[in-house]
Amino acid sequence: MDAAARPAVLYGRRKGQRPEPTPANGLEEYNVPDSIFLPTGVDLRQVTVLPKAEWVRIRDSVDSAAREAARIHAERKERKDMHLRSKAVVKNWPNTIAGQAQRKLKAKKLREEKEEEERKLLDLEEAQFQAAKRKEAIEQAKTYQYYQNERVKGLHKALLLTEVLKERDAQIEFKKTKPDIYKKKEEEMEREREKAILKEQEKAYERYMNRQALCRDHLEQIKEHKHQAELDKLEAKKEGEEIQRLIELYELEVQRKNEKKLEEKLEHRKMHCAHVADQDILKAIEKQKQEEENDKIRAHFRAKQNMAKLRREKETEMNRLMQERRDITINHLAEQMKQTFERIDERVARDVAEREAEWEKELKEKEEKTKAELKSIAEHRATVIKMKEEREREARLEGKEKLHELMEADRIYLEMEKDKKRRNRNENIKMQETQIQQMVEKRAKEQHEKQAELNYEAQKEVIAICKEREFQEYANQVIDSESKTARNIYPLLKAAKEGAGGGHGPVYRERGGIRPSYQARDINGTQLPSYNCNTTEEIKELNTNGNIQQTKGRLGFTW
Repeated sequence: MDAAARPAVLYGRRKGQRPEPTPANGLEEYNVPDSIFLPTGVDLRQVTVLPKAEWVRIRDSVDSAAREAARIHAERKERKDMHLRSKAVVKNWPNTIAGQAQRKLKAKKLREEKEEEERKLLDLEEAQFQAAKRKEAIEQAKTYQYYQNERVKGLHKALLLTEVLKERDAQIEFKKTKPDIYKKKEEEMEREREKAILKEQEKAYERYMNRQALCRDHLEQIKEHKHQAELDKLEAKKEGEEIQRLIELYELEVQRKNEKKLEEKLEHRKMHCAHVADQDILKAIEKQKQEEENDKIRAHFRAKQNMAKLRREKETEMNRLMQERRDITINHLAEQMKQTFERIDERVARDVAEREAEWEKELKEKEEKTKAELKSIAEHRATVIKMKEEREREARLEGKEKLHELMEADRIYLEMEKDKKRRNRNENIKMQETQIQQMVEKRAKEQHEKQAELNYEAQKEVIAICKEREFQEYANQVIDSESKTARNIYPLLKAAKEGAGGGHGPVYRERGGIRPSYQARDINGTQLPSYNCNTTEEIKELNTNGNIQQTKGRLGFTW
């Protein structure tokens, strides 16, 4: 309203107002760009100057859509920023759904970590338990394997024999002391019998007192049962009266229910009669509708029969017309075929005459062609003779060139053969070096295998010594334990004798301390006795040369 009340001022600035200083070009007040100026030569008296409010209104009406879009965009951005700030604030709240879910996930993660730690501890305990079981099984297997050794078996047999001997000595001692034992046993039995008699008398007196107390308890129970029976009779009488009253009430209730059922039955009968009457009416209506439907169907069927009859008559008429058209067409075609045959005969006669003229013309051309071919053959023969002479001359030149090539090829072949011989000589030298290297490696390998065998034998001796020491320790423990209880431990001493093998011969220290067996050539396979004296050693020294190298030289084994 304010902008409309102000009149538009024409022809420049209004009088009575001083211009206010404006920065720069003085156009920021109206948001006019600096580059917008009036064209040169414009009459200022023809320019309309609008008030600021009017200008703002015009500008707002022009830019309203853009400002509205900017405002909506700013509002959306503000709502989005507010939503993000709200999410950032609510993110760590514990009483929200997301916070509860986060807390549950965190609790689940902690619970799973705890369960995983427990499982790790269980796995560690299980691994330790399984390792202990494996170690125990290995120890049992080692013990079983050790007990399956022949020497240990022999020691256990000797231990069993020692136990048998100990039992036999104990039986002998028992046989000597058996009369005294029987006498002591009879005295002990007599004392036991007297104690049993006294104990039986005490038990009989205790049973008598228990029977007396039981009789008193039975009398008290009889009195109590009589009193309880009288109370039960009074209670039963009261219950009977109550039951009679309940029966009368039940009969009244049953009579009321029967009367009510009778009334409901009569009501249902009336409703059924009405329903049956309605059903009869409905059936009559349905029957009438069915008859009307049947009449419509019969009328439709008669109409279809009439249409079929008309269709058949129309088809008969159409067949007759088609037959007439067919006869007319056949007659016309016969006339056309007759004319066609006449034209074909005329064309055949004309073609025969043309063919004879062409044959005469071809015969003349053939004669001329034959003459031209004879002439070309003569020219070709002269050309061939000339080309043959030229080829012979070229062949001679090619023969000389091939001779030079063969000579060059022979020279190259001789050089290749020389090179081949040189390569073969070098390969033979390399092969000899390889063979020498292989021989050296084979000798080193043999020495290594021999050293490994010696080491293996040494390890076997060490293992045999360790086993012998272990067996002797075990045997000494068994002998010490049995020497305290048994008097005859000779079988154990014999089984624990030094040297594995169980023979009667000497112990071989250089072969692990074994004692081999020597058998005689008899049917029983009995071992030879372990006789050993100085005479045998003396005879052996007389028949044995001390220096074996002299014997080898005497026999010719020198290299």
